[in-house]
Amino acid sequence: MTENGDPYENAVAERMNGILKDEFGMGERMDDMEQTKKQARQSIGTYNTLRPQLSCQLLTPEQMHNQQKIKMITWKKKPPKTNRSLVVS
Repeated sequence: MTENGDPYENAVAERMNGILKDEFGMGERMDDMEQTKKQARQSIGTYNTLRPQLSCQLLTPEQMHNQQKIKMITWKKKPPKTNRSLVVS
């Protein structure tokens, strides 16, 4: 999920992968690709429609996106750190 293999580069995707594996059993080896796709769709559907989120004020992601009163938290990508040296002339 990252260019450098650092899970902190894409923490949101890594968190979602962990939830799919730990809570929805997607970490087990599956032999049938169609069954895997079906389970992934069902898991994501459950996550979006039935699983309340603390970051969504205990609403589901679907409820949060469909309401207008509560401001959504957005995760912005931080700019990379630069090693600028102060040059005195």
